[in-house]
Amino acid sequence: MNDTQLRQLAIQACKVRLGAVKAVYSAKSGHPGGSLSAADIFTYLYFAKLRADPKNPKDESRDRFVLSKGHCTPAYYSTLAHRGYFPVEELDNFRQVGSMLQGHPDMKGIPGVDMSTGSLGQGISTACGMALAGKLGGKDYRVYALMGDGEHQEGQVWEAAMFAAHNKLDNLCVIVDSNGLQIDGKVSEVCSIEPIDKKYEGFGFHVIEIDGHDFAQIEAAFAEAETTKGQPTVIVARTHKGKGVSFMEDNAAWHGAAPNDEQYKVAVHDLNKILTDLEVAK
Repeated sequence: MNDTQLRQLAIQACKVRLGAVKAVYSAKSGHPGGSLSAADIFTYLYFAKLRADPKNPKDESRDRFVLSKGHCTPAYYSTLAHRGYFPVEELDNFRQVGSMLQGHPDMKGIPGVDMSTGSLGQGISTACGMALAGKLGGKDYRVYALMGDGEHQEGQVWEAAMFAAHNKLDNLCVIVDSNGLQIDGKVSEVCSIEPIDKKYEGFGFHVIEIDGHDFAQIEAAFAEAETTKGQPTVIVARTHKGKGVSFMEDNAAWHGAAPNDEQYKVAVHDLNKILTDLEVAK
């Protein structure tokens, strides 16, 4: 991609963040911190990488995506909405009684959602099953799973990693949204997962480490993952929790909290400023 295309992705990611913040504000609950840190990954996958069609979300040949850190739906739903799976206005109904947009992904009720998730560690296991099914069925689709760094404290994650490497699932790409924070504080203080790269390497993964907010690095990483054969790939994306909103950035308090009226105004102002600067630079 050229600079203009990469900038367009950054603009789209900003719109995804605005939608995520609006959803949490409307619901008065949700998980904004990890949603904002992963917004660039969501954006790249759905606007540049995934072979998927919003008009035919159940196409058997589509690439699959599993949100293993299932609580980070505000940015996930915002991405799906902006990609055309359902109206953007539906984000106003996030977590409302009767809304299809539950707090966690629902594959039966939300267009574009490939797996219902929420219990940490189970998403990556499901992604492994999808990838193995593709191999056994001679399909050429790829499977992408987005995980949190705190999620790696679940033992099931490492069972899945062992399974993926043993079965040489080179159609599987795991992305770790490594923002360094979880609900109880710093991951390094709660229960450190580092060195995460060496752990995955020891389990037999091809490891790529990037700045998870740099679209050039994101693009290069996914291209490398797609050409890696004989082993699964993990992209360790170093990010900032609450990215784009001044008072949320690198603040664990915003793991699962909703902004009040004044905070929402500040958040929207921050993100609109970034959006304006990106658009002016075109």
